[in-house]
Amino acid sequence: MTAADPCFLTIAEAASLISEKRLSPVELTRAYLDRIERLNGRLHAYVRVLHDEALAGARAAEAEIVAGHYRGALHGIPIALKDIYDTAGVPTEGGSRLCLGRVPAEDATTTGLLKQAGTILLGKLTTWEFAIGGTAFDTPFPPARNPWNVEHDPAGSSSGSGSAVAAGLCAAAMGSDTGGSIRWPAAWCGLAGLKPTYGRVSRAGIMPLSFSLDHAGPLTWTVEDAAIMLQAIAGHDPRDPASSDAAVPDYRAVLARSELKGLRLGIARGMFERDSVASDEVRSAFDRAVEVLRGLGATISEVELPPPALYNATATLIARGEGFAIHEKTLRERPQDYGVLARDRLTIGAYIRASDLVQAMRRRRMLMDATAAAMAEVDAILLPTAPDPAPKLGEIAAYFGSERPPYMRPFNLTGQPALSLCNGFDGAGLPLSLQIVGHPFDEATVLRVGHAYERATEWRRRRPEIA
Repeated sequence: MTAADPCFLTIAEAASLISEKRLSPVELTRAYLDRIERLNGRLHAYVRVLHDEALAGARAAEAEIVAGHYRGALHGIPIALKDIYDTAGVPTEGGSRLCLGRVPAEDATTTGLLKQAGTILLGKLTTWEFAIGGTAFDTPFPPARNPWNVEHDPAGSSSGSGSAVAAGLCAAAMGSDTGGSIRWPAAWCGLAGLKPTYGRVSRAGIMPLSFSLDHAGPLTWTVEDAAIMLQAIAGHDPRDPASSDAAVPDYRAVLARSELKGLRLGIARGMFERDSVASDEVRSAFDRAVEVLRGLGATISEVELPPPALYNATATLIARGEGFAIHEKTLRERPQDYGVLARDRLTIGAYIRASDLVQAMRRRRMLMDATAAAMAEVDAILLPTAPDPAPKLGEIAAYFGSERPPYMRPFNLTGQPALSLCNGFDGAGLPLSLQIVGHPFDEATVLRVGHAYERATEWRRRRPEIA
């Protein structure tokens, strides 16, 4: 990957070239815009491309850099945002008829922080309707497609974010994660997707789905790029009542240590070999990844977590109750303007009793305590991200998590940091994924493990070929 093929540069690679004035932000932005024009008609990753605005931003970034005012690793880097992130003066429509023409007056906090870091906004990305509506064909925007095979699903709800980064249509994208919606597209699109600790990244100005489960975070090609993005957006924000003032470390500095000697990693094997059985290819790829990490010096042991169905049921009650509270007024007044999947999933919350929600909150505390106890002797735990690789578009069941729950939602409930990254491909060439889960506010260890694994394997050299 070289500057001759700039859309496939990592953020770290492009930043090095830009800082040395060997790559122009204008040149890089034009390359992405040209690629979006060629491929977005097949992938439907973008709902809005800001062609003129992006070029104007790139020219301004280049002028600053030439004048000696380089802001850092994101200066001049083209990115895109899931279309639930408010952008002042640019529509943010949440994939719904209800919000068509909605133009925010101010940026989301994360939008503003990325702008301050010098990023170039290429456009807004496809999302499941209000981040819950599933792969739907009855909303104003067609569903995004998976670049590894356009007949397959990129997962959601950050579907356009996963598709765009994997296809080389932006250097990085922001997503949201209420039950896996950063990590799941990362898994099925072969990316690094980071759900930071609850409270680490502000959600102010991002369309809410669940007050106590929503997280904001990046999707990138590499773990190093995820660290660069997190550095720009982490920190306290008084606009978000759940925002933490925990100290923010230097994430890239942690990545300099390529070996894992002294780190203790636990395998939550019961979750994916007994409770919600993963496919043979997923389990084989996982076992190979564990051996790579062992070879890098990590100590491996087994840990026992509660069944994923228990986490899933608890999180579903909370998410549906909170989601209905957010949407109750419009569900009553304009139900016809929702897509069927979003309307049905949100309306379930109307049938949750106060006593159910109270018991779910109590169960949540018990599950958080059980998870912390299981992790008491390890620095992070390992498991797959999802039981299977991507199915064909439209094949995900409306309530897919009930029989074989994926392995993401437990850590929305506990609020812990979790990283999804590519650990191989199935026989059809679709990505497989490893998930690394850390202690609260210890994104540094999660990133360190993921980065060490990436450097020891060849998966980042492989890109999807799109006709």
